[in-house]
Amino acid sequence: MRKYTKKDMMELITGKLHRNFGRDVDEATSAQMFQACALVIRDIIAERHLKTADKIQENHSRRVHYLSMEFLMGRSLRKNAYNLGLEKPLTEAVEALGFSAADLFEEEPDAGFGNGGLGRLAACYLDAATTLDIPITGYSICYELGFFKQKIIDGKQEELPDNWMDLGGTWLITHMDKAEEVHFGGKVEDVWNSDGSHSIQHTGYTSVLAVPRDMQIAGYDTEQGNVLRLWEAHSPDPVDLTFFNRGEYLKALERQANAEIISKQLYPADNHREGKSLRLKQQYFFSSATVQSICRKHKNEHGTLRNFHEKHILQINDTHPTLAIPELMRILLDEEGYSWDDAWFIVSRSFAYTNHTVLAEALERWPQDLVEELLPRVWQIILEISGRYQNQLMEAFHGNMSQVEKLAIVWGGEVRMANLCVCACTAVNGVSALHSDILKNDVFHDAYRLFPQKFQNVTNGVDHRRWLSEVNPELDSLIRDCCGGDKYRLHPEALEGLEKYADDAAVLEKLQTIKKHNKERFAAWIQRESGIKVNTDALFDVQVKRLHEYKRQLLNAMHIIYLRQKLHEDPNFLPTPKTYLFGAKAAPGYAVAKDIIHLLNSLADTVNNDPVCKDKLQVFFLENYRVSMAEILIPASEISEQISTAGKEASGTSNMKFMMNGALTIGTLDGANVEMHQKLGDENIFLFGLKADEVEEMRRQGYSSYGYYTQNPALRAVIDQLSAGFDDHVSYDDLARSLLSSDPYFLLADFDSYRAAQALAGQTYLDPKTWNRMSLINIARSGIFAADRSIAEYADNIWKVKHK
Repeated sequence: MRKYTKKDMMELITGKLHRNFGRDVDEATSAQMFQACALVIRDIIAERHLKTADKIQENHSRRVHYLSMEFLMGRSLRKNAYNLGLEKPLTEAVEALGFSAADLFEEEPDAGFGNGGLGRLAACYLDAATTLDIPITGYSICYELGFFKQKIIDGKQEELPDNWMDLGGTWLITHMDKAEEVHFGGKVEDVWNSDGSHSIQHTGYTSVLAVPRDMQIAGYDTEQGNVLRLWEAHSPDPVDLTFFNRGEYLKALERQANAEIISKQLYPADNHREGKSLRLKQQYFFSSATVQSICRKHKNEHGTLRNFHEKHILQINDTHPTLAIPELMRILLDEEGYSWDDAWFIVSRSFAYTNHTVLAEALERWPQDLVEELLPRVWQIILEISGRYQNQLMEAFHGNMSQVEKLAIVWGGEVRMANLCVCACTAVNGVSALHSDILKNDVFHDAYRLFPQKFQNVTNGVDHRRWLSEVNPELDSLIRDCCGGDKYRLHPEALEGLEKYADDAAVLEKLQTIKKHNKERFAAWIQRESGIKVNTDALFDVQVKRLHEYKRQLLNAMHIIYLRQKLHEDPNFLPTPKTYLFGAKAAPGYAVAKDIIHLLNSLADTVNNDPVCKDKLQVFFLENYRVSMAEILIPASEISEQISTAGKEASGTSNMKFMMNGALTIGTLDGANVEMHQKLGDENIFLFGLKADEVEEMRRQGYSSYGYYTQNPALRAVIDQLSAGFDDHVSYDDLARSLLSSDPYFLLADFDSYRAAQALAGQTYLDPKTWNRMSLINIARSGIFAADRSIAEYADNIWKVKHK
């Protein structure tokens, strides 16, 4: 592995400035300097990738293909330099050339390929798999405008385009020669040839070109190089000259616009048919391009697709890439001429499915007529798979249609993507022990009875090198001093060595000092970014995650309302000053989630301008929460809010990042919190609320939230305040009415328990020795939640590939 010096990096950067921008160093802008540095790093990774690809082809290794609608990569310059061991020489070179390295790292926009935990998990897994020398390729869409850039105007979320490509596109290598053609619409006809053979003729379709734009992936301390392939949509005919020459210029560009809209933005609003149509197009576009690309490369190497399943495993990350299954069937049937049984033999051994939700609305169901209209040949294949599967179910369940209906792929005018995955995939896994049990015992119970060997668990993990070593350098230094140097970076279980210092006063004091420095660093950053002035002497209580009702940001807000009301009754009520920090984006079409964001901002404005709350209580909503913000916020956090309704969160990953950085969790026994609790015990986590089975039992018995309102004066005052509104005179009566009429996520049932957990955490914070000891134990026991462990389990149990 070549070692690069400061001098080497200076020469490489200067060369890039000359060749790519025609600039000397003293003429270069900060954006050009960033791009030059990115190109230097990109070249180094690309060289490794070429060597890796040659080795894979030479050894005919089995390859992993990770299909995900999201990859939330964040910034790449510092991360790649860190993994390559180049952070120090790069920083020194940039400084020697007259630029600030810190400012240069801040220059880079977050790559806009994702929104929440699903995309961040995928990014962590690419890093871990590459570090473990697994030949993996990620696949997604090259979203020109990302998800969206969140702007808070008058307390409300507004969505703006996220033009990340201007600088972020520097990392991407375009391969026009590897473009694939994807077909939409048209007519499918059966053709019987003179020799009696049957074929399919697809005519009248619209073609879209999928152009790959590759992002190179560097692992840590390895020569391995992998790729994230992002498909960008283009029209084969950018301009219709017939219309153009008649002066109908907009009409002349219509084909181009209709094609390019596919890769314009992640998760377009789908509360109308046009939005649903675009989402379905997106999913087929990247699934089809991916499968075509893999098949083409495989056939060039092996001359046949008969052994496809021996050399490839395609991991479907949630249901979005499910159409890859019928697409592979289409290629084997229509292009290769295989029989149905031969094609299904290959397909049913080539895919694995990771489920990420138990929410019914997230188990995708597409209108049958929409699938038939946009994807006529794929629809025929899905219908055939469904019919054969349904016959199998009828036999297994002795004609019991209620059981058949639950697992049917096509039913009631819908195509059920999760059921197609369960039918076709060789493995189905949940992402935490509790979640996997719910899949087996509830969501896919009948399928589990039929195919128990398919169902597995792989608890999520996070890239501990990024989310601990890189973003929290002082803590990294302390760990290396206590735990034998850099070992934990490749062997996260080595973090356990920190626990022997749990009663070491000097180490605990150092840990407290590190947290103080991180709080001050965040406070300086957020004041510079947003003008927000946070009280660094207060307890930082943080809830940052996608805005959804089941994640219960509203419960957190209700407790803050309670605290403010109690402070008005007794100004000495809150012995521990608290700063509450929220960060979240709501899906553009999710009205209730947007109302909750508005509420949080109304509440923040009221609390922060209330003289009674001064120096005791603060609330801030952090605009446009993103990976780069998390990298500064998480090391500064002291309480991690993981308060979803038990049984609703599949796993969570932010809980793991906070734990690694020494924040203490207030949480329910939901998702991976269950396994965190098993590692930590009752004494190192603040648990509250109903358990998953208790939630279901209450639901079965007929949960009445209104009774809690009438019997609990403190809760009643909170709900009444929601209805009345705050200083901005905005009423949240709709939220209040929903809580009183249905409360589907049991906020009122859990309120008192949550209030008690918050009080206990505040009281514990007054004892620094106890708090710091708990913090240290959280860090020491967090190694099990590293992505390296998760990926090793996938490799051993599902993908069947070797790893280091």
